[in-house]
Parts: sequence; C-alpha cells; structure tokens
Amino acid sequence: MSERTRTETGLALLCAASVVFLAVRDLLVPEIRDVEVWLGFELRGRAALLSAPLHWAIFATGAWAFWRAKPWIWRAAAAYVISVALSHLIWSEASPHGQGWPMGLLQAAGISLLGVWMWRRRPPTVRREAS
Repeated sequence: MSERTRTETGLALLCAASVVFLAVRDLLVPEIRDVEVWLGFELRGRAALLSAPLHWAIFATGAWAFWRAKPWIWRAAAAYVISVALSHLIWSEASPHGQGWPMGLLQAAGISLLGVWMWRRRPPTVRREAS
C-alpha cells in the first residue's frame, strides 16, 4: 500500500468535511434541499431529495480513497472535477439563476485547472515493507 502524502491527507479531510457540510445543508436548509444540480441541470423536489445522498457518497468515497492513498482516486477525482466544471458551464446557461455562458466558461476554466492538475499527478510509488 502507498504511504499517504500530506496532499492526500488534506484532500481526504476536505472530502470528509464536504460530506458533513452537504448532509447538514441538504437536510436542514429547505431552500437548498429542494434543488440538486447534476451535470448542470437542476433537479427539484423529490428528485433532489433522493439524489442528494449520491453527492454525499461521492465525497465519502473520495475521503476514504484519499485517506487510504488509493492510486485510482487521482484520476477519479479529476474526472469528477472536470464534470463539475462542465456542470458550471451548462448551469450558467440553462438555469434561470445562472449568469450566462461567459461566466460559466470562466468558472469552468478555473475549475478545470484543478482537474487537470489531479489528472496529471502521479500517485506516490508503492513502498515495500522490509522483510
């Protein structure tokens, strides 16, 4: 198993904090829990309530995988971040609450930088225990 880096520890803690934040927000704030955004499109009402735990599961999986230094998490997290970037672009144009495609493009470009960094990052090499 790989030794966890400080970056992986930080990302694990960020993912774990996101689970707590999202769960509290989705369960206790009515105007928030009634809307979930998936690939840039808003789900409302029951669909939002039923799909919210999927976001929690994504971040919980990220927390576990970064904490355990699973090498695959870097590519999986990068793909998720890129999908979030695309979601910002779509949501900015598709939602009445969006600010149009120029703002969505700016947001997507900024978020994509994180995704590209994660995609290009190599997980630490596996260290073998001395016999």
